[in-house]
Amino acid sequence: MCCFDGLKPMLAFCREDDAMTVSTADIVHANNGGPLYWRPSFGRLAARILVYGVPTLLILMPLLSFLTYSFLEMKDNQVTGQLTLSNYAAFFQSGSYLYVFFGTVKLAFVVAAVALILGYIISYLIWRLEGSVRYLLLLLSALPLVMNYVVKIYAMRSILGFNGFLNSFLLAAGIIDAPSKLFIFNQTAVMLTMAVIYLPFGILPIFLALERIPQSLLSAAADLGAKPGQIFLSVVLPLSLPGSIAGALFVMVIALGDYLTPQMVGGSEGFTFGRAIWSQFGMAFNWPFGAALAVVLLVTVVTLISVASLILRNARVK
Repeated sequence: MCCFDGLKPMLAFCREDDAMTVSTADIVHANNGGPLYWRPSFGRLAARILVYGVPTLLILMPLLSFLTYSFLEMKDNQVTGQLTLSNYAAFFQSGSYLYVFFGTVKLAFVVAAVALILGYIISYLIWRLEGSVRYLLLLLSALPLVMNYVVKIYAMRSILGFNGFLNSFLLAAGIIDAPSKLFIFNQTAVMLTMAVIYLPFGILPIFLALERIPQSLLSAAADLGAKPGQIFLSVVLPLSLPGSIAGALFVMVIALGDYLTPQMVGGSEGFTFGRAIWSQFGMAFNWPFGAALAVVLLVTVVTLISVASLILRNARVK
């Protein structure tokens, strides 16, 4: 509440609001018998337009566009504009697309599991360090994120290729007699490459979750006679679970939609759902069917996020 002396009885009080401001001209105009009205703050209005308008324009509009395209009919290589469910029916009735889809989900789950296990070990070891060396190692572990994505894939090809470092090492050690095809142009190569490239995305959320654990809890558990293993299982692991699930989910979501890595290191045996979507847009020019595949992938991602949120909510309740 605020009061202005000299205003007429009908204007005896005014209320401040976050989105409205009162200027001196308003008060003078009211004293002269004119109506008192609130003028919206231009800065706050512009900020709200940016906060709500930009995400709507850049995120929701493309999603709505894809959703609309997925219901359009494709006939004689032309989009007719007629609404249809044939694009979704073609996906669910196609054994090959379903096989690729579930194979991609399995691949992404394995990549997320590898990133979770290795990421947790690395994050935990860094977290247990003292002083500035902890953050130096964290910076080094996150440094691959600033590198070009294609460069990282070519680096993995130089390691996994027929004449790469891994085959050369196995040949020199006498383990194999000829370069092996096990590590390149197959699903194994795609899994190894994704696991290495996406590992930093799993390390950072886990480390942040560990960093938020108060040291007083660890000290209290130790004072009560808990051994290091018991402290880890009863204190550290439950409190770092949200960050661990978030890191694994982040890696899995990225792996589900990746099409460049399977194309460069997977070959014909590394065909994934991301490549199937890309082929509909870039080669077959069947945008409605490609949009339907993209919507299926989006629904899968949203389902995974919802399940993870439900698990975390139940864990907090318990």
